Amino acid sequence: MTAIPEITPEQARHRLAHGALLIDVREPHERATGMAEGALGIARGDLQADPSTHLPALGRDVVLICQSGKRSMDAAQALAELGYPNIASVHGGTTAWRAAGLPLVQPLQSDDERDFNERYSRHLLLPQIGVAGQQALLGARVLVLGAGGLGSPAAFYLAAAGVGHLRIADDDVVDRSNLQRQILHTDASVGLPKVHSARERLLALNPRLDVEAVQARVSSANIDALLDGMDVVVDGSDNFPLRYLLNDACIQHEIPLVYGAVERFTGQVSVFDAGRQRGQAPCYRCLFPEPPPPGFAPNCAEAGVLGVLPGMVGLLQATEVLKLLLGMGEPLVGRLLTFDALGMRFREIRLRPDPACPLCAPGRTFPGYIDYAAFCGGV
Repeated sequence: MTAIPEITPEQARHRLAHGALLIDVREPHERATGMAEGALGIARGDLQADPSTHLPALGRDVVLICQSGKRSMDAAQALAELGYPNIASVHGGTTAWRAAGLPLVQPLQSDDERDFNERYSRHLLLPQIGVAGQQALLGARVLVLGAGGLGSPAAFYLAAAGVGHLRIADDDVVDRSNLQRQILHTDASVGLPKVHSARERLLALNPRLDVEAVQARVSSANIDALLDGMDVVVDGSDNFPLRYLLNDACIQHEIPLVYGAVERFTGQVSVFDAGRQRGQAPCYRCLFPEPPPPGFAPNCAEAGVLGVLPGMVGLLQATEVLKLLLGMGEPLVGRLLTFDALGMRFREIRLRPDPACPLCAPGRTFPGYIDYAAFCGGV
């Protein structure tokens, strides 16, 4: 293995002034934050794939630089093994260059490119996401049903992550009692429709998104239109009739449903994907074939809830949405994650599909929507 000289940023700048070729081997989105003055931006993969296109002659004095010095050293080693004799790497990379007070320049970018590279820079560094994954998120469409305790944190993090189209449905208005946990809203929003307050806050966070506010009570009459074109649905509802309706509709449309619920000091999260995985993944009805008796499971307005708890559950829901959209990790399909805030304990319960489920059993014909309020007995 050829020994590659490591030089300081000052030495690299001196060699550049005397005819050396300085090449920044980072990816374009990494160079967006600034690159050494005088450097050419050529990603390491491109340089190693076809060095003769970028290096004019074997004997040219070439200095490589990256963020910290590791990738430039690896690239220099690869070039040396291809017969390039005068290759060096900058020790400490652009980080050391910046610390030394040497001049940096911003590569030419459009406003959209600059926003993309800067806003999602931490995602772009993750091999599991990268540029392709982030572009997939920007092209994704997610329905958030409810702009309350669960929908607020879920939508907030999905917008921050760059999910390109968010459709938020809710018919309620902001009440001061909501502000203890519904982080999309402020005191100035009291009295406004929640979806309008949510849209304003989300666009203030990420103005390049498409946030669709649907101020309507979700019912059998409009659920199909709400789900049209969606990739994932976030359940931020707070009543059983709506949960059963949403479950049945997601099975019919073959859309994964990210479920969440909170009560007092406890919460639960799961992913129901029975529409796409019949017989393999359970649905909400497999977990709760029948609704609880009236009064057995009071909502937040009746029982109260620790203010931070919906934030924790909504954050977990947003995490599951991103995993589904990116096709990475192990979504909570067939698993119910429960959380006890007082004991700070998580517990996982395995869920199995019910082979006799009236909605998701293999070969079962969709029976149509029912009177969910009557089915739930006023719960």
